[in-house]
Amino acid sequence: MNYLSMIANLLAPASSDAVYATYRIVSFVFIALMLAAAVAAIILVLLTPGNSRGIDGLTGSSETFFGKNKGKSTEAKLKKWTVISLVILAVFAIVFFILQIDSIWT
Repeated sequence: MNYLSMIANLLAPASSDAVYATYRIVSFVFIALMLAAAVAAIILVLLTPGNSRGIDGLTGSSETFFGKNKGKSTEAKLKKWTVISLVILAVFAIVFFILQIDSIWT
């Protein structure tokens, strides 16, 4: 007996409707978490400035204070949080699709 069926039995013993209700709740929670992670990733990508420097690329004068200290800039923090939110989104998506397997819930 797996853990999900034990939890379902605690909620409503000997009822397949309880297993389906648990499945729906877990699916809804994971969809909501994936939606939140996706919205966070979209906002972070939109806030991150582009890598092209425009006309500065022709002159080669890209050596600025912010260029030397990219690790401490807000641009680096935005990129780090973007990667974190996308990794979280990927993990939630993988777990969600694993939970779609019928044998887990029966």
